[in-house]
Amino acid sequence: MEDDMQTMCSLDADRLERRLAEIAEVGAAHLIGHRVDNGRHTLRFRTCEESRLRLAAIAAAEKRCCSFLDLSLGEVGGELILSIEAPQGSEAVGQGLAKAFGDGSAKEPSGSNG
Repeated sequence: MEDDMQTMCSLDADRLERRLAEIAEVGAAHLIGHRVDNGRHTLRFRTCEESRLRLAAIAAAEKRCCSFLDLSLGEVGGELILSIEAPQGSEAVGQGLAKAFGDGSAKEPSGSNG
């Protein structure tokens, strides 16, 4: 995954590694679910000021370095929703970015189908 992202991303290897570590940290602290539907990754996060600010910064940074990705951040039902979709041929990059947050399975509320 990192090789695919490095080929399509404008970040050098060190900055990419730091970005992925930051993404994993946010995911570990706030991710509660991840769903994939027709190639679109929908990640659900706990809503708090820290997660909102960090996710907004990550989304803005990703839009600058990987402008081919379709990223959107919003709020639905009291959760922050990050949507990631990649154009045909670069799906591995979108998947890699989504997976960098983690899967959220340890934090999924019981009875939910995240």
